[in-house]
Amino acid sequence: MVWFCILGGLLAADADLSTHNAKNVPLSEIKTPAEWDKYCAGLRARMEEVMGPMPGPDRNVPLDMRVEEEIDTPKYVQRKITFAVEDWDRVPAYLLMPKERKGKTPAMVCLHPTSEHGKKVVVGLAGAVHRSYAKELAERGYITIAPDYPGFGEYISSRKALYEHGYVSCTMKGIWNHMRVVDLLQSLPEVDPARIGCIGHSLGGHNTLFLGVFDPRVKVLVSSCGFTAFHKYYAGDLTGWTHDGYMPRIASVYEKNPDRMPFDFPEIIAALAPRAVFVNAPLHDANFDVSGVRECISSAQPVYKLFGAEAKLAAQFPDAEHDFPDMVRNAAYVFIDTEFH
Repeated sequence: MVWFCILGGLLAADADLSTHNAKNVPLSEIKTPAEWDKYCAGLRARMEEVMGPMPGPDRNVPLDMRVEEEIDTPKYVQRKITFAVEDWDRVPAYLLMPKERKGKTPAMVCLHPTSEHGKKVVVGLAGAVHRSYAKELAERGYITIAPDYPGFGEYISSRKALYEHGYVSCTMKGIWNHMRVVDLLQSLPEVDPARIGCIGHSLGGHNTLFLGVFDPRVKVLVSSCGFTAFHKYYAGDLTGWTHDGYMPRIASVYEKNPDRMPFDFPEIIAALAPRAVFVNAPLHDANFDVSGVRECISSAQPVYKLFGAEAKLAAQFPDAEHDFPDMVRNAAYVFIDTEFH
């Protein structure tokens, strides 16, 4: 486990650009990578104000991966597993291992959208079409892992338990679990630990970004229908972010008001620089207004330019609704290939 986020919290106390009010500093005014590192430390601290603190090293237990089922397919072996993320909690997941591999293989964390079926959606076993990216990436030669998010799939009882164990948001529990997924991938001898990415649609789309902010080991990120600027989310009504599957403090502390929020998605996208980020933002997405997505991308571009990484921030805006169409999904796969091969 990389304790990058804890270090960030320590840095925040000393950095002028990492105070609570740093979100009022235009991203274009950040002039050096060192200034940006300080800003990002403050951003993580401000996200923790809403999400609750990142768990400390005492939560880091042996992974104890157990294989419950193994199914052979023409191009990969599908393993149904569970693994320990804390001393009271195990996460169910699918681990897909391509049959044709040469040496250490890149791996992708595949986060599912909102669906009662959870992880089954992204391995093509249930749910909507255009969501089987864990299966499709495994067929392209990537090791993929698809965990359940608390409250979905076979991980139903976890949501109540996480609050009983001191979390103040399901979002932070998700970040912690997904960091442990990265730990698991890095522990596998087949995986190249320097080539790990994350992809997700909708619920999985913003959880991909949240993971990326707190875990620098994730080198390429694909977010489909996952975000918009808070003031463009249902005209600034943040109710959808406040239930027990997300961040209740957005209601109880910040009154569902975008102007009171300590962080926003322009900063989150920029905080991923100079890593590779691909965004799918359909023109008719009723959940995440495309104009707010464009604002986020535009705001983050000066930071990517600061690192000379303009080409690493890509976005497509298909003529579609809340979907991950074939053409855009395939473009995302090519984007991942370009980064990892």
